[in-house]
Amino acid sequence: MLPYISIHNEMSLDGRFDWMADDQGLYYETIYRFQVDAMLSGSNTMLEAQNNMRNNTFKQEYTPAAKDFSDSRQLLVVVDSRGRIKDWSVLRNQPYWRDVVVFCSNATPRGHLENLRAQSVDTIIAGDHHVNLHKCLATLRAEYGVSKLRVDSGGILNGVLLRAGLVNEVVVILNPCLTGGNSARTFYVADDLVSRDGIISLELKKVEELRDGFLWLQYLVIPTQNITENSPDMTAVGSDR
Repeated sequence: MLPYISIHNEMSLDGRFDWMADDQGLYYETIYRFQVDAMLSGSNTMLEAQNNMRNNTFKQEYTPAAKDFSDSRQLLVVVDSRGRIKDWSVLRNQPYWRDVVVFCSNATPRGHLENLRAQSVDTIIAGDHHVNLHKCLATLRAEYGVSKLRVDSGGILNGVLLRAGLVNEVVVILNPCLTGGNSARTFYVADDLVSRDGIISLELKKVEELRDGFLWLQYLVIPTQNITENSPDMTAVGSDR
């Protein structure tokens, strides 16, 4: 059994992430309406976040607590098959999460896995060349009690999850601006479709007008097929995987 997965992002009207004058307060106000057990991000997103967090003066006395179910805080789950994040202390010293779990694959460098063990960071390993998200998410639910998970990441991980049929819900804050551009800084990054069969249909669950012209949109993903742990989209190439 897999967790219920909700993607939550803020984007411009044309689906971009870059150059927006975003309202972080508004973003986190909507996030905290959801009660989830874990937050999932890719390594790109967390490397950027880590740089911002280095200036955070909050410190806590850290003790490993990934399977401490008495701690009601979320888990931070990071997809990092290539071993890009070396020092996990900055992320662990934030007050938002009780601990970190890292998704790796059989291609993850051995030295990186040894470094994770040295830092007492829990790992879930599945997949040959890239992380097999289906297997990792199933383990996350079975061993860590994660039944609801929020994805807070970039378009690459969003795209892999969506194409793999793993997403139950898409929630976006629509920023009242247009950005344009040719880069991949968009909500949903994936290969172009070759037919209409790959279109993901959504059902509107809620729309709310927030302050300053922002809209909060909540959609349910309409399932189109049964997803298995060996679905081919699990091995799609992405920089987070």
